[in-house]
Amino acid sequence: MFLSSTTTNFAPLTLDEPLPLETRERVLCFPLGTEDTALLPLAQISEIIRVTIREILPVPEMPSCVLGICNWRGEMLWLIDLNHLVGGSSLLHQAQLTASVGVMVVQNSDRALGLAVPQVNDIELHDLQQLQAAAPGLFPPKLLPFILGTLPGSRNIVLDVKAITQCPLWQIHRGRTI
Repeated sequence: MFLSSTTTNFAPLTLDEPLPLETRERVLCFPLGTEDTALLPLAQISEIIRVTIREILPVPEMPSCVLGICNWRGEMLWLIDLNHLVGGSSLLHQAQLTASVGVMVVQNSDRALGLAVPQVNDIELHDLQQLQAAAPGLFPPKLLPFILGTLPGSRNIVLDVKAITQCPLWQIHRGRTI
Protein backbone atom coordinates (compact mmCIF):
# COMPACT_ATOMS: atom_id res chain seq x y z
CA MET A 1 0.00 0.00 0.00
CA PHE A 2 1.33 3.36 -0.96
CA LEU A 3 0.64 6.34 1.35
CA SER A 4 0.93 9.77 -0.04
CA SER A 5 1.73 12.54 2.27
CA THR A 6 0.54 15.96 1.40
CA THR A 7 2.36 18.85 2.82
CA THR A 8 0.90 22.29 2.84
CA ASN A 9 3.13 25.25 3.10
CA PHE A 10 1.50 27.88 5.28
CA ALA A 11 3.27 31.21 5.43
CA PRO A 12 3.40 32.63 8.91
CA LEU A 13 0.77 35.27 9.56
CA THR A 14 2.40 38.65 9.60
CA LEU A 15 0.80 41.99 10.26
CA ASP A 16 2.09 45.21 8.87
CA GLU A 17 0.70 47.06 11.89
CA PRO A 18 0.05 45.75 15.36
CA LEU A 19 -3.57 45.18 16.26
CA PRO A 20 -5.01 48.28 17.95
CA LEU A 21 -5.72 48.02 21.63
CA GLU A 22 -9.30 48.72 22.62
CA THR A 23 -9.20 52.43 23.33
CA ARG A 24 -12.89 53.06 23.62
CA GLU A 25 -14.34 53.81 27.04
CA ARG A 26 -17.87 53.47 28.31
CA VAL A 27 -19.52 56.85 28.84
CA LEU A 28 -22.94 57.83 30.13
CA CYS A 29 -24.88 59.98 27.66
CA PHE A 30 -27.43 62.58 28.80
CA PRO A 31 -28.96 65.82 27.49
CA LEU A 32 -27.44 69.10 28.61
CA GLY A 33 -29.40 72.20 27.72
CA THR A 34 -31.62 72.12 24.68
CA GLU A 35 -29.05 71.32 21.98
CA ASP A 36 -26.10 69.53 23.50
CA THR A 37 -25.45 65.97 24.52
CA ALA A 38 -23.00 65.52 27.37
CA LEU A 39 -20.97 62.49 28.29
CA LEU A 40 -19.36 61.39 31.54
CA PRO A 41 -16.90 58.50 31.72
CA LEU A 42 -18.69 55.65 33.46
CA ALA A 43 -15.55 54.87 35.46
CA GLN A 44 -15.94 58.22 37.25
CA ILE A 45 -19.56 57.60 38.29
CA SER A 46 -20.15 55.76 41.57
CA GLU A 47 -23.85 55.21 41.04
CA ILE A 48 -26.84 56.44 39.07
CA ILE A 49 -30.02 56.98 41.07
CA ARG A 50 -33.46 58.47 40.55
CA VAL A 51 -34.55 61.09 43.12
CA THR A 52 -38.05 62.51 43.38
CA ILE A 53 -38.40 66.25 43.79
CA ARG A 54 -40.07 65.63 47.20
CA GLU A 55 -36.93 63.82 48.44
CA ILE A 56 -34.77 66.92 47.93
CA LEU A 57 -34.37 69.15 50.97
CA PRO A 58 -33.52 72.73 49.88
CA VAL A 59 -30.71 74.43 51.77
CA PRO A 60 -31.05 78.20 52.32
CA GLU A 61 -28.41 80.70 51.19
CA MET A 62 -26.86 78.36 48.63
CA PRO A 63 -26.10 79.11 44.98
CA SER A 64 -29.12 78.60 42.74
CA CYS A 65 -27.47 75.61 41.04
CA VAL A 66 -27.51 73.69 44.35
CA LEU A 67 -30.83 71.87 44.45
CA GLY A 68 -30.30 70.81 48.06
CA ILE A 69 -29.53 67.54 49.80
CA CYS A 70 -31.02 64.07 49.83
CA ASN A 71 -30.41 60.79 51.62
CA TRP A 72 -28.01 58.47 49.81
CA ARG A 73 -27.03 55.25 51.57
CA GLY A 74 -27.65 56.87 54.94
CA GLU A 75 -25.39 59.82 54.03
CA MET A 76 -26.16 63.40 53.09
CA LEU A 77 -25.72 63.86 49.31
CA TRP A 78 -25.46 67.38 47.89
CA LEU A 79 -27.34 67.68 44.60
CA ILE A 80 -26.11 70.03 41.90
CA ASP A 81 -28.38 71.04 39.02
CA LEU A 82 -25.82 70.40 36.28
CA ASN A 83 -27.78 72.22 33.57
CA HIS A 84 -28.17 75.33 35.76
CA LEU A 85 -24.49 75.22 36.81
CA VAL A 86 -23.41 75.57 33.18
CA GLY A 87 -25.84 78.39 32.37
CA GLY A 88 -29.01 76.54 31.34
CA SER A 89 -32.48 76.57 32.83
CA SER A 90 -33.03 75.09 36.26
CA LEU A 91 -34.51 71.65 36.82
CA LEU A 92 -36.86 73.26 39.32
CA HIS A 93 -38.50 75.15 36.45
CA GLN A 94 -39.05 71.81 34.76
CA ALA A 95 -40.48 70.24 37.93
CA GLN A 96 -44.00 70.38 36.50
CA LEU A 97 -42.80 68.18 33.63
CA THR A 98 -41.10 65.57 35.75
CA ALA A 99 -41.54 64.33 39.28
CA SER A 100 -37.98 63.03 39.54
CA VAL A 101 -34.46 63.65 38.28
CA GLY A 102 -31.57 61.40 37.35
CA VAL A 103 -28.57 61.78 39.62
CA MET A 104 -25.05 60.70 38.76
CA VAL A 105 -23.09 60.27 41.98
CA VAL A 106 -19.42 61.25 41.58
CA GLN A 107 -16.64 61.42 44.16
CA ASN A 108 -14.94 64.62 45.34
CA SER A 109 -11.98 63.41 47.39
CA ASP A 110 -13.74 61.63 50.22
CA ARG A 111 -17.17 63.19 49.60
CA ALA A 112 -19.87 62.23 47.12
CA LEU A 113 -21.62 64.84 44.97
CA GLY A 114 -24.82 64.26 43.00
CA LEU A 115 -25.06 65.74 39.51
CA ALA A 116 -28.77 66.06 38.71
CA VAL A 117 -30.05 65.96 35.13
CA PRO A 118 -33.57 65.52 33.72
CA GLN A 119 -32.70 62.05 32.43
CA VAL A 120 -29.84 59.76 31.52
CA ASN A 121 -30.07 58.27 28.06
CA ASP A 122 -27.64 55.50 27.34
CA ILE A 123 -24.18 54.06 27.76
CA GLU A 124 -22.00 54.46 24.67
CA LEU A 125 -18.46 53.55 23.68
CA HIS A 126 -16.16 56.38 22.56
CA ASP A 127 -12.44 56.81 22.04
CA LEU A 128 -11.68 59.56 24.56
CA GLN A 129 -8.08 59.73 23.35
CA GLN A 130 -9.47 61.48 20.27
CA LEU A 131 -11.00 64.40 22.22
CA GLN A 132 -10.56 67.84 20.74
CA ALA A 133 -10.51 71.15 22.59
CA ALA A 134 -13.87 72.91 22.73
CA ALA A 135 -14.03 75.69 20.19
CA PRO A 136 -14.67 79.09 21.77
CA GLY A 137 -18.03 80.52 20.75
CA LEU A 138 -19.55 77.08 20.16
CA PHE A 139 -20.63 76.58 23.77
CA PRO A 140 -21.88 78.95 26.49
CA PRO A 141 -19.02 80.60 28.44
CA LYS A 142 -20.25 79.11 31.75
CA LEU A 143 -19.93 75.62 30.27
CA LEU A 144 -16.36 75.93 28.94
CA PRO A 145 -14.51 75.40 32.28
CA PHE A 146 -16.27 72.06 32.70
CA ILE A 147 -15.56 70.62 29.23
CA LEU A 148 -12.81 68.03 29.00
CA GLY A 149 -13.19 67.98 25.21
CA THR A 150 -15.48 67.30 22.28
CA LEU A 151 -15.77 64.23 20.12
CA PRO A 152 -14.57 64.74 16.55
CA GLY A 153 -17.32 65.65 14.12
CA SER A 154 -20.04 66.16 16.71
CA ARG A 155 -21.33 68.54 19.37
CA ASN A 156 -21.05 65.80 21.99
CA ILE A 157 -19.03 67.09 24.92
CA VAL A 158 -17.22 65.11 27.57
CA LEU A 159 -17.47 66.80 30.95
CA ASP A 160 -14.56 67.06 33.36
CA VAL A 161 -15.71 65.53 36.66
CA LYS A 162 -12.69 66.96 38.49
CA ALA A 163 -13.45 70.50 37.28
CA ILE A 164 -17.07 70.16 38.40
CA THR A 165 -16.27 68.76 41.84
CA GLN A 166 -13.53 71.36 42.43
CA CYS A 167 -15.60 74.31 41.21
CA PRO A 168 -14.64 77.52 43.09
CA LEU A 169 -18.34 77.98 43.87
CA TRP A 170 -18.14 75.03 46.29
CA GLN A 171 -15.07 76.52 48.02
CA ILE A 172 -17.06 79.63 48.97
CA HIS A 173 -19.56 77.45 50.82
CA ARG A 174 -17.00 74.98 52.17
CA GLY A 175 -18.22 75.53 55.72
CA ARG A 176 -21.47 73.95 54.64
CA THR A 177 -19.62 70.76 53.61
CA ILE A 178 -20.39 70.64 49.91
